[in-house]
Amino acid sequence: MPDHSPVWDPAQYLRHADHRARPFTDLLTRIPDLPAPAHGRPLRIADLGCGPGNVTALLARRWPTAHITGYDNSPEMLDRAEVDHAGPTPGGGRLDFAHADARTWTPDEPCDLIVSNATLQWVPGHLERFPDWVAALRPGGTFAFQIPGNFSAPSHRLMRELAESARFRDRLAGVLRHADAVHTPETYLERLTGLGCAADVWETTYLHLLPGRDPVLDWVKGTGLRPVLTALADDAELREAFLTEYTAALRAAYPPGPHGTPFPFRRVFAVATKEA
Repeated sequence: MPDHSPVWDPAQYLRHADHRARPFTDLLTRIPDLPAPAHGRPLRIADLGCGPGNVTALLARRWPTAHITGYDNSPEMLDRAEVDHAGPTPGGGRLDFAHADARTWTPDEPCDLIVSNATLQWVPGHLERFPDWVAALRPGGTFAFQIPGNFSAPSHRLMRELAESARFRDRLAGVLRHADAVHTPETYLERLTGLGCAADVWETTYLHLLPGRDPVLDWVKGTGLRPVLTALADDAELREAFLTEYTAALRAAYPPGPHGTPFPFRRVFAVATKEA
């Protein structure tokens, strides 16, 4: 089976860091206080799919004495996270980073909190990982995530349609995720409560106002378009042809207004707390 793992560009991803971090900060407000650790040990927190570490660092603000590890399978993202955020935290905790693949990762020690930000859409069958992750929580611990729920939006639908067109499908077959990459909020609620957790699940549509020319293209270059850019990296002509057609389609779907380009973005959230 071919490897369709995208190559990530931390600088491109961080170009919209404020907008991208907003859902994570909203998720943090719904995570309950964690049970006090016994025997003087620090709280143990795992951030699955930490990217460049900018939101992992927010965990250290909430739990300043915790030992927090961000996990990712992108060397480029981990390098940036190490440089910008790794080390002791002002509250006496520690922030470090390690390579891991969410498709197979299981904590090597019990966790008080496992959190994931905009990652599970990249993990086929991620519902089947929930039992292992909940089992790894200490009593009273929490598993929390937010995941994009915008796969039917024009930004993703137009990308898939173009990738499946005659000119590109031979190179891009199987590269892009489809609308079933993310489940309904009801499905997440059912799965998490079925694992014995008290679950809080909701959805929010953000209306980002993006500046500049072709800002939606600039946004997806940091995330959803990465598989296409990776797959066509060795064919500059075909890559530019794809970008030209896709840019024109995005301009029609997301016309700029007088103060910027409105970009609706739906996200699904879940906070599941294990019985104490």
